Amino acid sequence: MSIKFQYNKTALQHINKQLKIRERALPTLKNKEAALRVEVKKAKTTAEEFEEKLQTRLEVYQKAIELWDEFDNELVVIDDVLLSVKKIAGVKTPVLDEVKFSVKEFSLFNTPGWYLDGIALVKELALIAIEREVFFQKMQLLDRARRKTTQKVNLYEKVQIPGFQTAILKIKRYLEDEENLSKAGQKIVKSRIQEMEVSA
Repeated sequence: MSIKFQYNKTALQHINKQLKIRERALPTLKNKEAALRVEVKKAKTTAEEFEEKLQTRLEVYQKAIELWDEFDNELVVIDDVLLSVKKIAGVKTPVLDEVKFSVKEFSLFNTPGWYLDGIALVKELALIAIEREVFFQKMQLLDRARRKTTQKVNLYEKVQIPGFQTAILKIKRYLEDEENLSKAGQKIVKSRIQEMEVSA
């Protein structure tokens, strides 16, 4: 991307201003990128921990699979998942506040004694799965923001700042050359005037 400019003092001032804006913003963008990188890693680690926890709990669930055939899957229902928003390095991310469950009525006398433990396990599995999903979403949002920030850092660092510096040099050289030519022209005119005065 080449920077378009005109060879005059106004353009020079404008490009200088743009260069200073980018030079001031670059450290902030780099800090944001580093912070996002750390947060993405944290969210990914937490999501993976929830994934492992879920797999472990599902293995326990699989061991008693014959019992689960008797369990009424419609007994526990997720009524609502309450989320809030937390800003991390300027990025809005979801935070799980609460999962509301409802348990349908059932007879304690006509159902096996392990039903209450089964309800607790189903709630736990659902909660772990929802927490895992929230952290995966958080990781994706943060990673998308990190990629955009990295692109902006690269744009500033590798394209715009060097481009503005080159443009400033070209404009300054042009203005200096123009000034030198003007001075040379004035000297020539002055010497001719002096020659004319001497010969007259």
